Amino acid sequence: MRGLGFAVRAICGLNALVGHVFSWLSLGIVVVCFTVVVQRYVFATSFVWMQDLYVWLNGVMFTAVAGFALMRNDHVRVDIFYRPAKPTTKAIVDLIGCVLFLLPFCAIVYIYSMPFVTRSWAFMEGSANVGGMPGLFVLKSFIIVFVVLLALQGIAMILTSILVLAGRSDLVPPAQRYPETASLPDDKGVA
Repeated sequence: MRGLGFAVRAICGLNALVGHVFSWLSLGIVVVCFTVVVQRYVFATSFVWMQDLYVWLNGVMFTAVAGFALMRNDHVRVDIFYRPAKPTTKAIVDLIGCVLFLLPFCAIVYIYSMPFVTRSWAFMEGSANVGGMPGLFVLKSFIIVFVVLLALQGIAMILTSILVLAGRSDLVPPAQRYPETASLPDDKGVA
């Protein structure tokens, strides 16, 4: 069981590192986009490669931080039933959701995108725009990064669920523990 806890910590640590590093691209996106706008409207000039750059940075950032977002529960979820549920119920929902939906999704995306990415590397594909950036193959490789990091976080969620269901919540990293049932206000508005 300690090995499962270690695996959860390692996967979450990797996704946290990637998430913190790649989230800084948002600053780069703003700077490049601002520069493009200033060049266009103040200096009446523009560079196609700079327009490609902020779109590509956006794609890289969002694909790289998907596992980090899943780790932090920043994804969209209808919490009507999940939020007030007991930790064991949450563990069962996460276990079933990851096994039946998340991991198969990751497998399908990997299977269908790998030839796409491989072909892009074979041609050393660049931007379709004249004067655009070279290296589109690097951007397309982030589809694989997306799948791997998301699948790893799904595995961490499965392992966390197993630990919770086995009564070993103490081995789950504090940031990954399920909070106890949310207290709901009673009829008098007092929690």
